[in-house]
Amino acid sequence: MPTAHCPRSQRTLRRPVRIAGVGYWSGQPVTLECRPAPAGVGVVFVRTDCQPHVRIPLLLSQRVDSPARTNLGVGGVRVEMVEHLASALAGLGINCCEVRLDAAELPGLDGSAGPYVDALSDGGLEDLGCSSRPIVVRGCMRVEDGDAWIEATPAADGGLSVDYTLEHPHPAIGTQRAAYSITPNIYRTELAAARTFVTVEEAEKLVAAGLGRHVTRAELLVFGDGGVEENTLRWPDECARHKVLDVVGDLMLAGRPVIGQVRASRSGHRLNARLVRHLLAHDRDGWAGNARGADC
Repeated sequence: MPTAHCPRSQRTLRRPVRIAGVGYWSGQPVTLECRPAPAGVGVVFVRTDCQPHVRIPLLLSQRVDSPARTNLGVGGVRVEMVEHLASALAGLGINCCEVRLDAAELPGLDGSAGPYVDALSDGGLEDLGCSSRPIVVRGCMRVEDGDAWIEATPAADGGLSVDYTLEHPHPAIGTQRAAYSITPNIYRTELAAARTFVTVEEAEKLVAAGLGRHVTRAELLVFGDGGVEENTLRWPDECARHKVLDVVGDLMLAGRPVIGQVRASRSGHRLNARLVRHLLAHDRDGWAGNARGADC
């Protein structure tokens, strides 16, 4: 039988905060403003450069399949690369927020969720006095794609934990493992500052495709034959920590907190979203039961 769990309070910002930067992929300048929102609203992006304004909720139903990032859309209007802000919101326990932005792609900043966490923390947090209905994992939910997989099993401590094993062919990255309970303090100190990473070959392909031409090696981790180029790792396992950060952000697509232990190997945004789809499909009265229990 699943263990009892305490309702989680819905939380928002105390006051608005503004963040400006440039989109990694598009190179377009963007300013976003995260605003307080009432209970029940969830996280909603608002494209203010569209007339009338277009509202796009952070939900799996709005996800637009895209390589190497998490994008959302309503009709032909998109918001792009939302995973780092989504992760920062989840890490701080903010589940009601209106995010107004004047371009499609969120700012890349330093490639981590750290600047978002700093800005959101400056805005202050406020409990809304209404409980949220989490998805509590009571069986094993597992999805696979070749040798990549991600699974969710019951939580040991009534919260969310993520355990990610990164197996990368580049010798300077190699095999790394990062495992954390996701609490606001742990997220701030151990995960938020972990940055996006690519190899030199991947970076060159992106530039050749007309993407990320303005991005410098100070804005993410680029790995060449000798290791990180023109930058310094914040942790030896920074790449695996960033993968945990991504999982936390992608779980926000459920629209509700997830209580469970999530383990993954080689999983990316697409597979993370498939796990969310399974969690929602098998959710019964707040409990997510087995999807592929024999494989766990």
